[in-house]
Amino acid sequence: MALTICTRFTDEFQLFEELGKEARICRLLKHPNIVRLHDSISEEGFHYLLFDLVTGGELFEDIVAREYYSEADASHCIQQIVESVHHCHVNGIVHRDLKPENLLLASKLKGAAVKLADFGLAIEVQGDQQAWFGFAGTPGYLSPEVLRKDPYGKPVDMWACGVILYILLVGYPPFWDEDQHRLYQQIKAGAYDFPSPEWDTVTPDAKDLINKMLTINPGKRITTAEALKHPWICQRSTVASMMHRQETVECLKKFNARRKLKVKLLFHCPLFYSETQGDTPLSLKYHTKYPSIKE
Repeated sequence: MALTICTRFTDEFQLFEELGKEARICRLLKHPNIVRLHDSISEEGFHYLLFDLVTGGELFEDIVAREYYSEADASHCIQQIVESVHHCHVNGIVHRDLKPENLLLASKLKGAAVKLADFGLAIEVQGDQQAWFGFAGTPGYLSPEVLRKDPYGKPVDMWACGVILYILLVGYPPFWDEDQHRLYQQIKAGAYDFPSPEWDTVTPDAKDLINKMLTINPGKRITTAEALKHPWICQRSTVASMMHRQETVECLKKFNARRKLKVKLLFHCPLFYSETQGDTPLSLKYHTKYPSIKE
């Protein structure tokens, strides 16, 4: 089992409160594709969260170590991710921080289950409730409605699934710019495409699912239940390509390396330890990975 510990006496009292909320949310979720919380204990000034021990590492790191990786494999990965998100949504939970760092493997065995982790930014909603729950998530995976500061809800998770699926297929994200303002402009405009030659070998059904996930209007965006019925997922054996995607693996290696480097740079940057960046208050979580943000 894995243990998360937070002391009451730390200056980051907000983090202590967030761990309590995370524990409450995790107790609602019991699914084979979600890291399970076994217990939550508060004693002698410390708060303990006892989770399943998942030993397979990050999904994206495992993919680049494989000898064979195909579109069908990507379909199987996203199916497990969407199933975990579907379980969250059925139980009134919006994750809000879907990204590669939060997609783990149960073990190092071939075919190990994908596990969704880190519910530190998750929120509880009533049905299809849409409201302004605050600015939260990780820059490249934020949805247009969050960036516009519009009311939002469950569809934000499906947008992030679309970003993840895009990366699973070609090894780089649909939206990218070193300048965060320009990145956000791309996202709000839905400015992505399927450039040659890397997308030429991706099936039309895979692109169709991405388009349905990366729909700007959240009311028209595909839901988890609809995505699980999409032919590219439920008819994978006959629809998804079995061709090995070596270029995707090579691009994903570079993508993983950039992620790790950015974490190291942020970790050694004084701003990383600050509670503010300019005029924007941030809550920076889990310093071993690219930080999530929360106003």
